[in-house]
Amino acid sequence: MATVHPFSLTTLPVLAASVGSVIQGGGLIAIPTETYYGLGASPFDAGAVDRLLSVKNREDGKPILVLIGEVGQLPLLAADMPRVGQILAEAFWPGALTMLLPAHPSLPSNLTAGSGLVGVRLSSCVPLTELLKQTGPVTGTSANRSGSPPATTGEEVQQELGREIDLILDAGRTPGGLPSTVVDIRQPIRFVREGTITRQTIRNVLETHGIELST
Repeated sequence: MATVHPFSLTTLPVLAASVGSVIQGGGLIAIPTETYYGLGASPFDAGAVDRLLSVKNREDGKPILVLIGEVGQLPLLAADMPRVGQILAEAFWPGALTMLLPAHPSLPSNLTAGSGLVGVRLSSCVPLTELLKQTGPVTGTSANRSGSPPATTGEEVQQELGREIDLILDAGRTPGGLPSTVVDIRQPIRFVREGTITRQTIRNVLETHGIELST
């Protein structure tokens, strides 16, 4: 079964090195976010991504979400940050907005699903972002098997995935609710999934900059 560690800003200094070692070694960890628990692996390691896809039983051909600890980590993942992405990042990061960005060419194809895109989010979960400032980006797809409800507690992750992942960072119950909103920021800008941040809220921000959101 996965090792479970209580996770907070208080425990972070003790955990950071061991978490980084697991990630760099191709391991899988469960991490809390501002919505649900996510399944973290190195986005730069094709083998770790393959293992993640196998654990989730995911074959939907969609790019895998990656979580960053700070905007300065974006060049590791994205080949470009269009102006609309900068606008949305300033308005909604940290927070529950995932942007589909042009993927850095060095990223493994199983992370981008051959789309040339990578989904990136800067979470508002402070212990997580502080951790990722030290470990670097990790994947953040939901910590559940495809088709199962997303997990809001470490116990739920342990029950479903504990035999197949290495570490659970248990921060108690996450807020749950709607998932992150997903926007494809290529032209024309496309709303992929409405979540915590509504379509109208994003449209209002873009319109103040003279940018139209397509349907």
